[in-house]
Amino acid sequence: MTLVNGDLIADLEARNLIHDSTDREYLRAQVAEGPTGVYYGCDPTADSLHVGNLIGLVVLRRFQDAGHRAIALAGGATGMVGDPGGRSEERNLLDEETLTYNVAKIKEQLGRIVDLTDEQRGTLVDNRDWTHSITILEFLRDVGKHVTVNQMLARESIKVRINSEHGISFTEFSYMLLQANDYLWLHDHLGCTIQIGGSDQWGNIISGVDLIRRKRQAHVHAFSWPLLTAADGTKLGKTTGARVWLDPAKTSPYQFRQHWMQTADDDVEAQLLTFSLRPVDEIRAVAARHAEAPQRRLGQKTLADDMVTLVHGAAAATAANEAADLLFSKDPTGASEVAFATLAGEIPHSRMRASELDDTVGVLVATELAQSNGDARRTLAQHAVYANGVQLGEKDQLSDQKLLHGRYLLLRKGKKSHHLVEIDR
Repeated sequence: MTLVNGDLIADLEARNLIHDSTDREYLRAQVAEGPTGVYYGCDPTADSLHVGNLIGLVVLRRFQDAGHRAIALAGGATGMVGDPGGRSEERNLLDEETLTYNVAKIKEQLGRIVDLTDEQRGTLVDNRDWTHSITILEFLRDVGKHVTVNQMLARESIKVRINSEHGISFTEFSYMLLQANDYLWLHDHLGCTIQIGGSDQWGNIISGVDLIRRKRQAHVHAFSWPLLTAADGTKLGKTTGARVWLDPAKTSPYQFRQHWMQTADDDVEAQLLTFSLRPVDEIRAVAARHAEAPQRRLGQKTLADDMVTLVHGAAAATAANEAADLLFSKDPTGASEVAFATLAGEIPHSRMRASELDDTVGVLVATELAQSNGDARRTLAQHAVYANGVQLGEKDQLSDQKLLHGRYLLLRKGKKSHHLVEIDR
C-alpha cells in the first residue's frame, strides 16, 4: 500500500476524507504507533448497503491494508430505534427477523471489500449482542448519567429535528446514547480507539469519545468525511437521493458501472481520490490524462473499473465492460457469450424460434423497435436497422444474419434503441 509520505492520515487528508476530527496530531500519532481497532457503523435498515456506505467501507479497507483492525458494526439494536441524523422524519422500526436477515446480507457485501476471514484483521459485529441484555435502569445509570441533555440538544442533527415539522421522538433522541455505548463496548472488548463516519454522524461520534473519556479516563479518537450527496443535493442513502445498491440483485454490476460512468468530468479526480484504492499520485496522473482528452472518458472508465472490481469482483467488471461495449460498438462480433448474457438482463430481451426470423418486419414490431408493419418497412428503407452490427435494407432478412455464439441477435434502431433476441436451440 503506497501512502502519501508513508502517513495514512496524510493520505486521507490528500483524498479529502477528513472533515471533522478529534485532535489531529494525537490521531496521527495513534495511527503511526501501531495496529489499533477502527470502527465504522451502519444500520441494517435494508438488506443491502449502498454507495453512501461505500466511503466508510473503503476507509476501513485503507486502514486494514495499513495493518490496522477493521471493525464494521451492523447496528441491529440502533436499527430498531432509528438515527435522526440527516433525516426529516422518523424511520420505520424493524423486527428481529428482518434485522437478522439484513445483517447476514450486509456481511456478504462487506466481505467483498474488507477481509473478514481473520478476526484480528477484520470483523463484523452486531450491537444487539451487547445491548439486548442491558436493562433500562442499567443503561440510565451507566450511560445516561454521563451525558447532559444540554450536550445532546447542542448537536446539529437534534436541533434540525426538534425544529422540523415532525419533531423528534424520545426513541430517536436516545440514539446518540446507544451509539456512544457501542464505542465504549468496542473500546473495552476489541481495543477500538478510532471511530469513523460521515459528517452527519459527527455529533453521535463525539458522544462516544466523551463517554469513554468520562468512564475510562481514556483518550480515543474519531474523524468524519464530507457527506456524499446526490445530484439534487440530498444525502445519498437508502431512502434519500439516488439508490445505488451494493447488492447485485438490486443494482446489477452493469448498472453499478453505469453509475460511475455518469460522473461529471469536473468530479472525476475527487471521486477517484475518495473511492479508488490507487495511490494518490497515480490518480492525479489519470486525472491529468483525462483532462487532456475528456471525450475519451479515461477518468470515468478507470473509476468504473476500480469500483465494480472492488464491489463485485474482476469477472463482473469484465462482463459489465463488455456488455457496455456491445451497446456502443459498431461491431459486436468479438463479444463473449458472458457479455451477451449480462446484456440480456439490462436491455429489452426476447426469446424466439429461428423460423420467426424469416419475418423481419414482424420481428421489428414484436420487439417494439417499430410501431407497425408500415413503420418497420420505412425504417428498413431508411437503413436505420442493424443486426449484429450489419446494416439492413428493405430486402434483407434477419434469418440470413449469422447468430453470435449460435443464439444471439442484437438489434439496433438508430443509435440508442436496442433489443436482444435469443434464439431457442
